[in-house]
Amino acid sequence: MNIIRNNYASIESMREQMASQNVQKPLAKQEVQNSVSFADVLQKTQQTVEQSDELKFSKHANERLASRNIDLSEEQMKRLEDGTSRARQKGINESLVMIDDLAFIVNIKNNTVITAVNDTTDAVFTNIDGAVIG
Repeated sequence: MNIIRNNYASIESMREQMASQNVQKPLAKQEVQNSVSFADVLQKTQQTVEQSDELKFSKHANERLASRNIDLSEEQMKRLEDGTSRARQKGINESLVMIDDLAFIVNIKNNTVITAVNDTTDAVFTNIDGAVIG
């Protein structure tokens, strides 16, 4: 019993029909070699972000600096950046960085200060995996 559907008598006739239609062809070998993979673009972007030495302050950290009247000198800012760099070298993700009588929680991966404290008496810091005293 031969049942013919879609006017194709066999797989071969279907293959011939499909081949004769305008089907998108795969990229040529040279086009594939010249393309950039998503993984390459992602890695380059991450390296660019990680190489940025500029320490950023989150909105929360800026509010804490203002509400607690914390003014960082250039020397203190340099020490905070150095402490962040040292934490990165040690593989720390969320660090407590102590500068003089100031405490900063820094997200090392994003190079961002999360919060700032100027009264560390009886202070408790959570969700950190390292500390730098500098």
